[in-house]
Amino acid sequence: MSAIFRQQAQCLNKMIDANNETQAHIYLEQLLLFPVDIQDKIINEISHLGNCSSDAVANIIGRYSIVDLK
Repeated sequence: MSAIFRQQAQCLNKMIDANNETQAHIYLEQLLLFPVDIQDKIINEISHLGNCSSDAVANIIGRYSIVDLK
């Protein structure tokens, strides 16, 4: 996992810990430039984490950031 994803996950994790869902959603929108439905999926997955660690958040972000080349 790249250091960039970890840093982004730490920033997002702070917003989640502060219970600032709106700011977290805007951060994801600016950070990932994904369509809103994908952002909602990411936020939903993060909100259901048993242990909201930076690595867990980074894994979710990374999973949606990878483009499958065929």
